[in-house]
Amino acid sequence: MIGICPLASGSKGNCIYIGTERTKILIDAGISVRTIANRLGEIGVDLKEIDAIIITHEHADHISGLQMVSSKFAIPIFTNSDTAKAIYDIFGTIPKLKIFSTGEDFEFGDLLFHPFSVQHDALDPIALTIQFEEIKIGICTDLGFVSASVIHQLKECDYLYVEANHEPSMVYACSRPDIYKERVLSRQGHLSNHQCAELIEAVFHEKLKHVYLAHLSSECNSPELALKIVQEKLMGKNISISIAHQDQRSEMTQFEERLKAKI
Repeated sequence: MIGICPLASGSKGNCIYIGTERTKILIDAGISVRTIANRLGEIGVDLKEIDAIIITHEHADHISGLQMVSSKFAIPIFTNSDTAKAIYDIFGTIPKLKIFSTGEDFEFGDLLFHPFSVQHDALDPIALTIQFEEIKIGICTDLGFVSASVIHQLKECDYLYVEANHEPSMVYACSRPDIYKERVLSRQGHLSNHQCAELIEAVFHEKLKHVYLAHLSSECNSPELALKIVQEKLMGKNISISIAHQDQRSEMTQFEERLKAKI
């Protein structure tokens, strides 16, 4: 499939599929090999076809399936040096690690990646943009603060996958320990629905085709509330928005029409 499909999104595990005619990749591998394989199969992709996995940071919900996937299928793993060291400390070894530098472009297949820094409680967490042909995709979750740099990097994207983690009032009201609440609400934590909406509004342009609201908290948010807040903020703008789900693969967004239009 040529396009993007979130396979899992949330604190129980994260994994995104992106594919072109030449290159098929995963962003993160925070779910089991079996789940990755099954959800890829639902969109007609075999796990053996995956050419690379890009890791954004070392938290368990982004790497828990990585060791098994990489050892069983010998898939190259791309990440920055600090995250690579953390992964090595966690698993002991990961074959086929390839290191990129945060802030510097790198190419793989027909894809051009630009990893950039975000504020989160990990060693060197990144978000990234991915370009191929005339299409630009922005992947941006696991951050507690939207900097001017984040807004700049996500300008002119055709497709966005952005965090709408929580509603602050629900965080305060939940039964979790205070240390959890402080972390989530901090500048090293996660974006609220309103912060997500403000980010999308800041980077909106007429060619923005689709936005996924991602990494929703199952306890301190709901798909209905996240959609409501974001849609109200973007009222009057022609934009398609959907939820990236945790327990099932999400809506597929295919790029064929855009690519054919160029031919």
